[in-house]
Amino acid sequence: MEAAHGDGVEAALTGHRRPTVGSVAYLEPVDRIPFPGERPPAPGRLALLQRFVNTVDYEHGREVLHSPAKLRTLLLDLGLLAPSARVTAADLRAAHELREAVRALALANNGVETDVVLEAELVATVGAEDAALESPATGVDGALATLVGIVYTAIADGTWPRLKACSRDVCGWLFYDRSRNRSARWCQMAVCGNRTKTRAYRARRVR
Repeated sequence: MEAAHGDGVEAALTGHRRPTVGSVAYLEPVDRIPFPGERPPAPGRLALLQRFVNTVDYEHGREVLHSPAKLRTLLLDLGLLAPSARVTAADLRAAHELREAVRALALANNGVETDVVLEAELVATVGAEDAALESPATGVDGALATLVGIVYTAIADGTWPRLKACSRDVCGWLFYDRSRNRSARWCQMAVCGNRTKTRAYRARRVR
C-alpha cells in the first residue's frame, strides 16, 4: 500500500484475486448475513471495517449492499455517515470497489499476493488514549476514506496482520486471527478448513 493522499478514495484493484462464486450466477439482495462460526469480531474500529467487507457472501450468492439505500443504512449503523447525507449509485460502486480492495489486502495477510493500493485524504486525530486517521470530507466519500484510515491505523498499531480473509477460494470472509503465531487460514476450521483439506485429499487420490 502507498501513503494516503488525494481527494476522495481510490482503490487500484490490480493483481488480486476475487473469491470465486462457485455455481452462483446471481447475488440475492438480503438485509444481513449472519457471521459464520464462533470467532469474536475484530477489536476496536477494525470491527467496523470487518462489518463493511462482510456484506457479501459469494459462496451462497447473497448481497447486503445491493442499493444506495442499503449502503446508507450500513454507514449510518457504523457511525460513519450523517443522517442528512445523500447516497448515490456512484457511491455504491465506490463502496463495492473499496470492499474488494480491502478483501484483497486481507487475503494478502493470509499469504495471497496483491498489488492493491489504497489512497485517501486523511488527517490524524489524537485523543486522550488513542489516535486515528479520519477523513476531513463529508458524506460517503468521507465515510469510505475513514475506513481506509482504519486500515492504516491498524498497520501502525500492529493489529492489521491479524485481520485476514478466509483462504478458501469461494469464501473470502474476513476474520480476526487471535492465534498466538497468527497461523489461522480459514474463517471456520469446521467448514472452510475441512472442505479445503477434503478437496486436497481427493485431488491427491486422483493422481
